[in-house]
Amino acid sequence: MPNRPNIHTAQIKDVRFGENVTIVEPVNLYGCSIGDDAFVGPFVEIQADSKIGPKTRVQSHTFICEFVAIGSDCFIGHGVMFINDRFENGGPAPRDRSLLTPTKIGNQVSIGSNATILPVSICDRVVIGAGAVVTKDIDQPGTYAGNPARKLRDLD
Repeated sequence: MPNRPNIHTAQIKDVRFGENVTIVEPVNLYGCSIGDDAFVGPFVEIQADSKIGPKTRVQSHTFICEFVAIGSDCFIGHGVMFINDRFENGGPAPRDRSLLTPTKIGNQVSIGSNATILPVSICDRVVIGAGAVVTKDIDQPGTYAGNPARKLRDLD
């Protein structure tokens, strides 16, 4: 008789929703909070202890790991990946949440498709270009792109 795998289905569990939130299934949302007037597209995972601010749009195929806080009126493009493990010991942290690092995204931040965001803090009014890899805190508004992401210009 063949082995049977453990199968888990996508679900919405223990989520705190604000008013007028739009979710396009399938999604995997658990233990997180999503603010008023937010949008979450299909094939998105938002893990425990993450927060999505009001009027924020999260597009399809995005992964938001534990301990990510995204401010209000943000745009998270398709396929954006948030990372909470710096692999400081040469590999993935063992199943110990205390070894994971939080990420904080300010208000009015736009993150382009396929960007990768390491555990950083990003201030308000920032644009991150598509495919960028953000490895360090961003504390000045502006447009950033590249790998690693660098400031290209100020915002008007």
